[in-house]
Amino acid sequence: MQTVSQLLEHKHHNTVYTIGQGRSVLDAAELMNSHRVGALIVTDTLGHIAGIITERDILTRVVTERLDPAATIVHDIMTRDLITCSPSTPLEHAREIMTKRAIRHIPITNPGDSTTLHGLISIGDLNAAANQDLTIEVLSLREYITQG
Repeated sequence: MQTVSQLLEHKHHNTVYTIGQGRSVLDAAELMNSHRVGALIVTDTLGHIAGIITERDILTRVVTERLDPAATIVHDIMTRDLITCSPSTPLEHAREIMTKRAIRHIPITNPGDSTTLHGLISIGDLNAAANQDLTIEVLSLREYITQG
């Protein structure tokens, strides 16, 4: 079974974008938009992981509350209770976590150490990996059928 670290090795876009917790939500939205990503890791003043801010956080905690994104600070709306995985986590387990918790992004950290960030995976990454596995399986089966 494929692990998160194997997925990260083959991921085309493996840059994890961060934003300081004192920056504005507008800054976060502009950064997400410019890099075409749906989430940013939020860091504290020491550069440690403090949380995550996602498109969903902005929509539900800023837009629908009619807050001014330029005057709202990332720290005030970010998700603090991070759900993380380790590099050795099987992809199916990561998918189960995302499904059960209704989340779309998981930071990859060392077990018991949320300061070391290995990467960030999304549900889209998991879907792409599953699609690739299925494509390989279909090709193998076709070859088996035509050769046999």
